[in-house]
Amino acid sequence: MSKLSGLGGRLYRGETSIDFIGRRRRWYSISALFILLSIGALSLQGLHLGIEFKGGSSFTVTKVGANVEDARAALTTAGIPGESIVQTIGNDKIRVQTGALDTAQNNAVQDALAAKFSVAVESIDTQIVGPSWGKEITRKALYGLFGFLICVMLYLAMAFEPKMAVAAIVAVLHDVFITVGIYALVGFDVTPATVIGFLTILGYSLYDTVVVFDKIRENTRTITASSKSTYSQATNLAVNQTIVRSINTSLIALLPVGSILFVGAGLLGAGTLKDLSLALFIGLAVGTYSSVFIAPPVLAQLREKEPAMQALAKRVGGRTAPAATSTATVVTGDRRGPRNQPKRKNRK
Repeated sequence: MSKLSGLGGRLYRGETSIDFIGRRRRWYSISALFILLSIGALSLQGLHLGIEFKGGSSFTVTKVGANVEDARAALTTAGIPGESIVQTIGNDKIRVQTGALDTAQNNAVQDALAAKFSVAVESIDTQIVGPSWGKEITRKALYGLFGFLICVMLYLAMAFEPKMAVAAIVAVLHDVFITVGIYALVGFDVTPATVIGFLTILGYSLYDTVVVFDKIRENTRTITASSKSTYSQATNLAVNQTIVRSINTSLIALLPVGSILFVGAGLLGAGTLKDLSLALFIGLAVGTYSSVFIAPPVLAQLREKEPAMQALAKRVGGRTAPAATSTATVVTGDRRGPRNQPKRKNRK
């Protein structure tokens, strides 16, 4: 930790610098690779929507030693057509999710499960969601997501500047798209808990981005009044000054979320925790990446196109060019000084 704090001090003072902005093409390429993988996963597998969104029936049986094969055999006995999702929850629960069923089919599934696992019908936890209710939940989830993005963009535009808002939204969409792609890849169900996790990671990603942007604004408040550095150079310094803080806060946030994911969902078998914690774990990691490697370079690119920043870049380049020329002149004078010139004869 002492080495990390020492590195953080050198990065903050500018004694050591990592070129985040100058290597933006590399970061963009990495993000493009993950986005292409997400597109492929969404195209080939798609999202596995829970019954809360698409409608259907869910049956949860509590029985020690319950297994997936017996549950599928019970569905076959009940004559349920189509594909059904059968999952184990911990060591003593199994959940069966089917499409929309009528009353007779629901009763047949309950009777078949009760007979197969030797339990009472009343002990089977049954949940029935109609298609219209699922569509309503989907519509409200989309409204909440778009409303969140609009409110965030307006706040950032008023608190900082419009181009910072644009860069932050680009980073947020980057985070959501990659997280959704990974969800499609692993095949987890998308439930209301997943949507809550998505909204949470959006907030965390913006929190980290706002911290970096606040430092950028501090470093560039009077940048046009001097010719010491360009906007990209000042932005890169701000990222270096906040990188250690971003890493520390992200690691501290990932520890409890990882505990929920691997202990709560993996060992204890809490299905709702699995949906929520996976979205949080992926989103926190991707959000930290975007707040350092995506949002600042996008902002720098947008600002460098302004005439004032282009004029500043020319002034900074004009200051560094004479210094390089004078250095070359000194080196030349050292190599070929007056002592190396042939002596002239005095003519009377």
